[in-house]
Amino acid sequence: MADILAENLSGKAVMGSDGTELGMLYNITMDLKTGELHDLLVSPNEDTPRGKVNFERDEGGRFRVPVSRVQAVKDYIVVQR
Repeated sequence: MADILAENLSGKAVMGSDGTELGMLYNITMDLKTGELHDLLVSPNEDTPRGKVNFERDEGGRFRVPVSRVQAVKDYIVVQR
């Protein structure tokens, strides 16, 4: 995957590989010592099917999507479900 600046990801829509829209990218967590990225924090859409999304949630109700599940970044961030 090509390098992408974080500022270009802000507010980008996140979609599952099955076509389900999960929501909008809220933030990205990382290890400050190593610089390793951990999770995408995704604010769910109102119409995101709650029972069908199997990602952990943070205290704000946002999905915690491991960075290792990212498959593509173009118009959407596509993640493996």
